Amino acid sequence: MNGIFIDSCILLDLFTDDPIWADWSEKTLNKYAQTNTLYINSIIYTEVSIGFNKIEEVERALSELAIKVIEIPREALFLAGKVFLQYKKNKGIKKSPLPDFFIGAQATVSQFDLMTRDSAKYKTYFPYLKLILPDKKVL
Repeated sequence: MNGIFIDSCILLDLFTDDPIWADWSEKTLNKYAQTNTLYINSIIYTEVSIGFNKIEEVERALSELAIKVIEIPREALFLAGKVFLQYKKNKGIKKSPLPDFFIGAQATVSQFDLMTRDSAKYKTYFPYLKLILPDKKVL
């Protein structure tokens, strides 16, 4: 599978019409959709669904963006667990794996680039993951 994994912050920018980030997220999604398949997983689906009243609304919004929902493979679940152990060794305070760990692990295992604005954890725990980030001038 070739494609781009889309972090929830990108979709939330669009769905909430974020005044700072919606334009960048829309332009970047459109750019990459021209030559790639766009994907999310169930974690991202859950995060973005909160702002909708009905599942049909979520499904319609994702369909309009041509985003496919794929399951998290076991290899990614295993990697997310290992990354969580590393996080705990680094004095992380959370009691269970963070959503970013599942997202980063799936993008890594699937060999997808990850479109996001939240790069810190991904850069720390998935150093070989290629990130699609805003230019510093956007910030």
